Amino acid sequence: MSFLGKLFGKKEQESLDQGLEKTKQGFFERISKVIIGKTSVDEEVLDQLEEALIGADVGVDTTLAIIERIQDRVKKDKYVSTSELNQILYDEIANLLVDTPQDLAGFQIPADKKPFITLVVGVNGVGKTTTIGKLAHHFKAAGNDVLLGAADTFRAAAVDQLTIWSERVGVPIVKQNMGADPSSVAFDTVQSAIARKSDIVFIDTAGRLHNKAHLMDELNKIKRVIQKQLPSAPQEVLLVLDGSTGQNALEQAKQFMAVTNVTALAITKLDGTAKGGVLLAIAHQCKIPVKYIGVGEQLDDLILFDKTAFVKTLFKGVANA
Repeated sequence: MSFLGKLFGKKEQESLDQGLEKTKQGFFERISKVIIGKTSVDEEVLDQLEEALIGADVGVDTTLAIIERIQDRVKKDKYVSTSELNQILYDEIANLLVDTPQDLAGFQIPADKKPFITLVVGVNGVGKTTTIGKLAHHFKAAGNDVLLGAADTFRAAAVDQLTIWSERVGVPIVKQNMGADPSSVAFDTVQSAIARKSDIVFIDTAGRLHNKAHLMDELNKIKRVIQKQLPSAPQEVLLVLDGSTGQNALEQAKQFMAVTNVTALAITKLDGTAKGGVLLAIAHQCKIPVKYIGVGEQLDDLILFDKTAFVKTLFKGVANA
């Protein structure tokens, strides 16, 4: 069992099962309809499977990659039953998902990486600030000293919301007045983290994509002022995406990757959508590990992403699986 597997217990599995119910209903139950009554995988089955994948927001490129691999298997083995198709699908979907580095897969920070600075990026409305609050809760519960930095200074609501989360979770926050230089807030946050000997720091950043050049300049400036104090920081750039927006989430991922070095993903609001298949498209096309997923409104409904548990959940109840 992997390190992450040890952290993914019964409670997390129940949250995952409930949170992905709409995605299962929206897509994976279609697989049963595609293969029911069939004894082998033929062109008709593959065409219907392709349609089901695209309809579930897996995306054209990722769908074609999966179908091509299945076609290669059918060509090689001459005969593939529908029960074998489920296993092939299971394997190919699992292969699309990038593993999180083992030492960063849980809610503990290696001693040689402290203070661990995470820049949190994402457009407004994806649940970025809420995700930071929930992460602060989890890392504090695991015994870490957590610090927040409110560097999204262009929206008063962002600073206020993060302040509310800091009070709710019981962790300190570094902030300045609205309109302050975000890099100044980031500098103060890291300075405070060093003085406090914090274990992990989450710095919220502005979520604007309408001017990518400005966004890139701002993120680069934040990184530079952080590195004046901690040359190895930020150790993580966490991109938050709203899973319910389907292919829009994939497009946002591509745009942020164009302006900064995104190292991990948090995909929120999977409980309210049948478009959870977009997670596969993002993982396949971006090659970035999904680290956290949001499957509900409660504090504990932001859970560590376990790709084995994720794929198993998606295939529960599929015919012949």
